[in-house]
Amino acid sequence: DGVIVLRVADDGPGVPPERAHAIFDPFYTTKAPGRGTGLGLNIVYRIVTRYRGSISVEPADTGGACFVLRLPVAQVR
Repeated sequence: DGVIVLRVADDGPGVPPERAHAIFDPFYTTKAPGRGTGLGLNIVYRIVTRYRGSISVEPADTGGACFVLRLPVAQVR
């Protein structure tokens, strides 16, 4: 079985390395109170892992963040 790798990058402020471990936690946010719930990346993480995939973050070439999703490919028989 193979793996599909998707890379999604932006040119925002990026993710500091010391915070990268927490960004998929529920309710983790760097936004001010009332500006976000911190659930978006947690929901993405739950969907990806439910399908036996993985997601990680790394610095993007553009200076922002690059999210790398790895999803297994099912073979049709």
